[in-house]
Amino acid sequence: MIYKASEFVFEPPPVVSRARRVLIKPSAGYPLSYPVTTSREILSVIIEGIRRVSDADILLLEGTPEGGPIKPVYQALGYDFPRVLTLDVKDCIWVEVDNPLTKPLAVPTFWVPNVILSSDYLITVSPLKVVRGKGSLSIMNLLTLLPSSKYGVGWRDLYSLGIDKVTADLYFTLPFDLGIIEARQQFITQDDPTRGEATDYGKVFIGDPYEVDCEASELLGLKTEYIDLIQVAKVLFES
Repeated sequence: MIYKASEFVFEPPPVVSRARRVLIKPSAGYPLSYPVTTSREILSVIIEGIRRVSDADILLLEGTPEGGPIKPVYQALGYDFPRVLTLDVKDCIWVEVDNPLTKPLAVPTFWVPNVILSSDYLITVSPLKVVRGKGSLSIMNLLTLLPSSKYGVGWRDLYSLGIDKVTADLYFTLPFDLGIIEARQQFITQDDPTRGEATDYGKVFIGDPYEVDCEASELLGLKTEYIDLIQVAKVLFES
């Protein structure tokens, strides 16, 4: 679904009312405000929506490209929500999870924080980013859940395998329940993810991560390669 950003109210699906633990993955790798990172405002709206229907534990989970602590970034971004636990990928216990695809595109197994596996509902919330002409949306946001100490600073080992293939593999390995693209603005960047040009767009996309990434890419005419790879793999996986 697509909402006007000014009218967006988070209405969680019924399953959230039965959840014991809800995990939210923001895009928060840098101490810079929206649209470089997920805004405090949209996280507040999401948390308020969850609280209306559930007393579940709410967790925020993120990691930094250099493997440094995430707490100073959370503080800089104002992620100081009451009754919300803020977690750092590097401090979690990691477990190795098999890619369910019989023929992985790039990575047969991933090291992931075990708190993801023990959560009942998973939400990825990302800004609308175009990086070197390609869409970087709610599924690409999952990349920073992987510990950089396992995959090289800035996940360079994964980039060497082809980051779109890795992202497609990650989509199947970590099936998030909900994707939200904060598209109040479109952020266009090249090599430096902290610098770019922002233009107003005024929307919020919400739904299945694959579907929202497809919808945003189609409406904006973006080339989002991992979407094409997922589409092909879905046919094989579901058959």
